[in-house]
Amino acid sequence: MKNAMIKRIIVLCTACLWLCSAFAGQGLSPVNEKPVAPDFSLADLDGNTHKLSDYRGKVVLLNFWATWCPPCRFEMPSMQNAWLQTKDQGIVILAIDVGEDEDTIFTFTGDYPVEFPLLLDRDSKVIRQWPVRGLPTTFVIDPDGRIVYRAIGGRHWDDPALLDKLRELLPSRAPTQHQPVSKPLQK
Repeated sequence: MKNAMIKRIIVLCTACLWLCSAFAGQGLSPVNEKPVAPDFSLADLDGNTHKLSDYRGKVVLLNFWATWCPPCRFEMPSMQNAWLQTKDQGIVILAIDVGEDEDTIFTFTGDYPVEFPLLLDRDSKVIRQWPVRGLPTTFVIDPDGRIVYRAIGGRHWDDPALLDKLRELLPSRAPTQHQPVSKPLQK
């Protein structure tokens, strides 16, 4: 019952985002206080387990999506192009499918081939830990494991300005003084 209600809410929010996606900007919204990203452990389509904490030291683009979501389908090719441009630069792309099975996602990848990990949140446990308002929602996590940006709605992820924002977070930049511990993520 809870999962059905969550799915209905996500569907409604996604429909609203889809209608507004033509007006969505290409920007990323800064996240105040830069909370620590909730860790998770999810399998990909090949059965490999991915833990968010395993990617510490890298910039992570974490996307919540579903195959039935039009803006999600719209942005997937640009996300693949972004991955091809950044995969050797310390930037990781993880896309978490919410509530669908392997067969559905596998069929989707026939039309939208991607090479970055597509993770399975079958029971929606992971999405509940994150402040997702609709699909797609994407978070950018810095090398210290803090959420620094959020994007609600589809984007052209291979846009040079967006990729530059991700590259600016790479640890090869000049070191900064130690930052105080961030507060936990608030929904």
